[in-house]
Amino acid sequence: MAQTVTRGPVSGTAAQTPPKKRPFLIDFYSTAVGKKYVMAITGIVGILFVIGHMVGNLKVYLGVVAEGDELVYDIDLYAEYLREILVPILPRTVFLWGLRLVLIGALLLHLHAAYTLTRLNRKARPVKYQTPRDYQAANFASRTMRWTGIIVLLFLIFHLADLTWGIGGAEWVRGAVYFNIDQSLSRLPVAIFYILANIALGIHLFHGTWSLFQSLGLSNPRFNIWRRYLATGVATVVVLGNVSIPIAVQAGLIEFDPDAITCCMEGHSE
Repeated sequence: MAQTVTRGPVSGTAAQTPPKKRPFLIDFYSTAVGKKYVMAITGIVGILFVIGHMVGNLKVYLGVVAEGDELVYDIDLYAEYLREILVPILPRTVFLWGLRLVLIGALLLHLHAAYTLTRLNRKARPVKYQTPRDYQAANFASRTMRWTGIIVLLFLIFHLADLTWGIGGAEWVRGAVYFNIDQSLSRLPVAIFYILANIALGIHLFHGTWSLFQSLGLSNPRFNIWRRYLATGVATVVVLGNVSIPIAVQAGLIEFDPDAITCCMEGHSE
């Protein structure tokens, strides 16, 4: 004879709604692999910007050029061009501000990924970031990565305050880039700080360029020599290009001459 089975009370947990899944990108970013991808991609954005910024700054060596009936410093003309990109398709400075927002976003993501990845590594103690062979190739740079990053960040803040916002202590005129560079870097302590900060930037760039391939899963021992050439080349070119400017100002090779230009120095409002 069949027995009747009496069921107990149904647990309320069985009726609970399953938790909503987070978007894939957020879920991926929460992992160590995702953070390394973000570090690498934002690092590439930073490397491209640093190289482009250096190339633009080197226009300071071109001196005075003719612009219509006026004589202006070429780097001032370049700065004005940046504000006029895609005009009249877009209003003046809109493209430039869009680029700035992208760079700010990349910087914030880079900082956050670096901080949270460090916390994950300390908590979980995963496999080291570099293979032994990679670590030997980037020993000093990797060990000082955190400190060079802090130095570069502090330098960036001062650089913006000094040459973009005009609150660095030197005489400053909006839009007069050549004049502002001369006024700022004529101060020996500031010139020394720029040189040291750019050396720190070079060390940071070397290890960042070296390690981003591994972060993206593109590392191969056969190509390590080319990774080293690329990392060394990027760091060397940026450091030499940037450091040459304060040295040239201190040597008198870059010196503002109001009699050499016919354009006013009021600059252009943004």
